[in-house]
Amino acid sequence: MSACSQERTLTTSICKNKIVLKHRKKGTPLRHSKVFLLLVFLGVVGNLMIASAEAQFSPVPDWQPDFSITNDEVLERMIYYFDDSTDIVIFKHGTAVVLPDGLNDDDAREFALKTLSEIYNYHVDLNPRYMDDGNILISYNHPAYNVVIDGFANAHIETIRARRLEALATYEVLIGPMGANKFDEFAMKALYGRTFMFMDAQDPVITKIYRQKTRRN
Repeated sequence: MSACSQERTLTTSICKNKIVLKHRKKGTPLRHSKVFLLLVFLGVVGNLMIASAEAQFSPVPDWQPDFSITNDEVLERMIYYFDDSTDIVIFKHGTAVVLPDGLNDDDAREFALKTLSEIYNYHVDLNPRYMDDGNILISYNHPAYNVVIDGFANAHIETIRARRLEALATYEVLIGPMGANKFDEFAMKALYGRTFMFMDAQDPVITKIYRQKTRRN
């Protein structure tokens, strides 16, 4: 991979719903029948709250940007970053998955879909870094990537800045150099780029399987 001119990392932490039941004060009389009904009620409410929390998980951002670079631009950058030495799957919204060697098309699709699922349904480790071409490459705890072209992001920076908190997943806290959920432009661009991974994970449509140079020859 080409050398990075600068690297900064954001660590993510997802906080799930917690159910807190307030206890009655001592000495307050309550008939047994009312106690039973109250416990039934709390049980029902608790189950509904748990179901609601589970329904919202996996957490996703509220923001789904309607402006992005083309998938051809994503692929061009990925080929450069990996020196055209690996096969790559591109999803509809621009998420790229780097494939292990030797997969046929069916296995490549299966691997790419599984990779997105493993990121989306578990803890999302966000690792953005500036590359030597001045653009941002976002990686995760599995071999999927999103590319942010710095010039393109700069052209839309006012929208990216205004909607930065909507780019956070539900209940998510990001710890960066400025503190919890406080972002400089680098972090805002990274969050913008990551939204496309969530969009592809929710609607995983593969648009291209690229074969590295050595396999084409």
